[in-house]
Amino acid sequence: MAGVLSRRSFLQYGIAATLVGPHPLRGNESSSDVLGRLREAKAESGGEELEEATVVQLQEAMRTGARTSRSICAAYLARIAELDPKLHAVLETNPDALAVADQLDGERRANRVRGPLHGIPVLVKDNIATVDRMMTTAGSLALVGATPPRDAPLVARLRAAGAVILGKTNLSEWANIRSSHSTSGWSARGGQCANPYALDRNPCGSSSGTGAAITASFAAVGIGTETDGSIVCPSSACSLVGVKPTLGLIDGAGIIPIAHSQDTAGPMARTVADAATLLGALAGRDYSSSLDPAGLRGARIGVARKKFFGYSPQADALVEVAIDMLRRQGAVIVDPADIPHAGEYDDSELTVLLYELKTDLAAYLAAWAPNSKIKTLADVIAFNEANKATEMPYFGQELFLQAQEKGPLTDQAYRDALAKNQRLSRSEGLDVVFAQNNLDAIVAPTGSPPWPTDLVNGDHFLGASSTPAAVAGYPSIAVPVGYSFGLPVGMSFIGRANTEAKLLTLAYAYEQAAKPRTPPRFLPQWRPA
Repeated sequence: MAGVLSRRSFLQYGIAATLVGPHPLRGNESSSDVLGRLREAKAESGGEELEEATVVQLQEAMRTGARTSRSICAAYLARIAELDPKLHAVLETNPDALAVADQLDGERRANRVRGPLHGIPVLVKDNIATVDRMMTTAGSLALVGATPPRDAPLVARLRAAGAVILGKTNLSEWANIRSSHSTSGWSARGGQCANPYALDRNPCGSSSGTGAAITASFAAVGIGTETDGSIVCPSSACSLVGVKPTLGLIDGAGIIPIAHSQDTAGPMARTVADAATLLGALAGRDYSSSLDPAGLRGARIGVARKKFFGYSPQADALVEVAIDMLRRQGAVIVDPADIPHAGEYDDSELTVLLYELKTDLAAYLAAWAPNSKIKTLADVIAFNEANKATEMPYFGQELFLQAQEKGPLTDQAYRDALAKNQRLSRSEGLDVVFAQNNLDAIVAPTGSPPWPTDLVNGDHFLGASSTPAAVAGYPSIAVPVGYSFGLPVGMSFIGRANTEAKLLTLAYAYEQAAKPRTPPRFLPQWRPA
């Protein structure tokens, strides 16, 4: 697999796994049996009403005394223990979560509420450094035992906002930069993550563990990271709202890197309002005024058809219905509004990522894993070779080997590729179509319905729309638009730099009008809905 397919497969798809508690599916047990047992377990833990619960609803329950942060965390932990052994979405839970929740409950009783995330459980992707009794490994056995000296700044912000870090989610190992033949959602630590809508389908990635966990109501909200597609694709595949922010809006220190020119963390949630609340805490801003149900009136929205429609008739049909909804809610639809040069910088994007991976990983290991024996990408490659049976049972490390051959960031080949990417994606790409059509946003299908997980042949990638915003460093928000044969499909709102507030307004108004989300059914195997 080469070119765009190679880049897509390693970047856009990755998931996660977890081994915590009894198996949710026993033998040939049906999904109705599973859900019946789950309801019993939730009732015993007081957690029945937490399925699909929003941040606002949880805050109201704590305000009235119907719930405490401790009881909410305990109920989510019970749900993880019951369901996750077949989803493999959570690598580990925080052994101190209930103690932290107790402390926050005490603050609430003393009338000290830090904000809208006070007492709210959050799951964090396992490539984000946390200082607690959990590990930060990017799903790799190579970093087991490595201890970060401090929280990543975004984690420090979450703790300061009163959030409870409930656990670390699985991911495509090394955020899917290891192999061009990988299966998204697999890591050596966690195994293969499954899609809650049908367990034999892929949840996409690399933030697949966060995607699967949040759609399964393992926590209120979660944090993913994206280089190109790794927030928006699992959000689309798992019927979530995923926000890929403008590069630099959220401090990226303490995130195990692929490439500093594209990497960012971002929220993944079941509603736009929850995503806005989480983004506000991460960015130090208040996005509550963006939640306007009439926000589509007069908005100018372009449709990027060339390259981003046509690979999935099912996704196209659902997005066409969504575009009609935008129009009926008062938006002015500019159709087509194609993005110049889309697809012309796929090879140069990969060149930049490989160069930056080698340099950025060494810098991360020095600053954030000082006690690890792993110091460089070459050390990771050697570890994988020495532990082939556990680290490379299904696919290799071709991309690591290519990255190791790259020189420093002063190489002219790197500088030329980076300049080309920024020119074609920004000044000759997105900036052009936005200016020519006076647009507030561009929409396109986020990706296809989730494909069957295939550890033998790897990902069955059809297409996606994440690359222009990812390479430009511009924001995008994926929202659910419906289901094809019971499998989720998403649509992306793409904006100019630092237009998160406008994109949230458009996404919220669409969501309120369409109400597109349906909870997962945990089918053991996909069948037509």
